[in-house]
Amino acid sequence: MKHKENPERSHPNEVRIGLVSISDRASAGTYQDEGIPALKNWLGLAITSPLSTHERLIPDDAETITETLIELVDELGCDLVLTTGGTGPGRRDVTPEATLEAGTREMPGFGEQMRQISLRFVPTAILSRQVAVLREIEGHAALIINLPGQPKSIREILEGLKDADGKILAAGIFASVPYCIDLIGGPYIEANPDIISVFRPKSAIKPRP
Repeated sequence: MKHKENPERSHPNEVRIGLVSISDRASAGTYQDEGIPALKNWLGLAITSPLSTHERLIPDDAETITETLIELVDELGCDLVLTTGGTGPGRRDVTPEATLEAGTREMPGFGEQMRQISLRFVPTAILSRQVAVLREIEGHAALIINLPGQPKSIREILEGLKDADGKILAAGIFASVPYCIDLIGGPYIEANPDIISVFRPKSAIKPRP
């Protein structure tokens, strides 16, 4: 499937990120969504490249989730899509299944590392079912990652854990996101090293202009 034409990027390295909060209550207006504001705040601090976001607040409905992820990638040209919510064992927690439906290939390392980080805080982290996938269409590809719903957990998983001296105890998953985007043909994402230390092989690091 070829994606629809979308507006030109404001800069060659502009990264387009879709932010999807999945919650029956928040989408119905009975609960204040905290996922998207937490994501926007962290991304604004962490990413130093030009950045644009597309936000969606939707219910825990598998078909709606899949359609939303496809829209963000195929029609709006997002390079990265981050979802929050709906990854537990409850009957209405269908985000992982809907994400797999939208993906063309799974990226299991992200889910493995997310659970390793969360297990440092609560044993119930093993109940989390977050997944990550690539969605690949003609001329474009994107990385889609499920995140938890709590702002504190979102930051910990993206940023990782450090001790009092700043030594990394567990690498945050975002450390690997820019290089993944490189490998699938997306823009070159740079980050604030005070927030997250992005890893790339030396051969993949571009000199600053």
